[in-house]
Amino acid sequence: MSDGGRFPTYFLPHGGGPCFFMDPPPGGPGTWDRMADFLRSIPTDLVETPRAILIVTGHWETEGLAVTAGAHPALIFDYYGFPESTYRLTYPAPGAPELAAQVAAMLSAAGFPTREDPERGFDHGMFIPLKVAFPEAAIPVVELSVRRDLDPAAHIEIGRALAPLRDEGILILATGMSYHNLRGFFTTDPRAGAASEAFDAWLTKAVCQDSAAREAALIGWEGAPAARACHPQEEHLIPLMVAAGAAGADAATHAYADVVLGKRLSGFRFG
Repeated sequence: MSDGGRFPTYFLPHGGGPCFFMDPPPGGPGTWDRMADFLRSIPTDLVETPRAILIVTGHWETEGLAVTAGAHPALIFDYYGFPESTYRLTYPAPGAPELAAQVAAMLSAAGFPTREDPERGFDHGMFIPLKVAFPEAAIPVVELSVRRDLDPAAHIEIGRALAPLRDEGILILATGMSYHNLRGFFTTDPRAGAASEAFDAWLTKAVCQDSAAREAALIGWEGAPAARACHPQEEHLIPLMVAAGAAGADAATHAYADVVLGKRLSGFRFG
């Protein structure tokens, strides 16, 4: 851990559907290899194994907030049109009902009413990247939704309320994609690639500055170059706000950078 026993927090790319578990993968051999290598590096980046993981993904939007509270959540195969084998993937990580209750209490005390959902399973924004990063599926996991209003300032505050968990052996992960325009991903129009480069350059500079400036920039993300070209809907960017809020004053590093299908992508480590 960093900072005297505190876990870092991350914004991780989760890939394109079940891309890491397809042969050949979307885009052809090698397309997702550097992303997979980055995800696999997460455990070796930690001094010790987390007691549990709290993961926020853009694949679960709710009114208010919700957390998975089941002891053994099932998988939700919320991707479409992929090979039949990808709907038989397994990731039997246990839930953590006590952590879910703690998270709900912390967020509710901070002014963000949060319900515990014992029926909700793990969506692919959770199980796809964790199946790469922690393939043994031994660490208990709680998933946190994002608010349907996708308010960036609120999600920074949500992360701030969760920051004490980093001192309690909990690894906070936010998964999404720094570029998420599905039509843009699969076009050869050079304007889509140029948009991704412009937005990524802005995002990297915004994240890798002091925390006050970082938070102000992220709150105003819609004013960034090509922001809406890269995120017609921002549910895949909003988890980054939670990671940044949980980071507090900790510095960020540009931990992953690649070009996938002609689009620039990034991941960040805080702390």
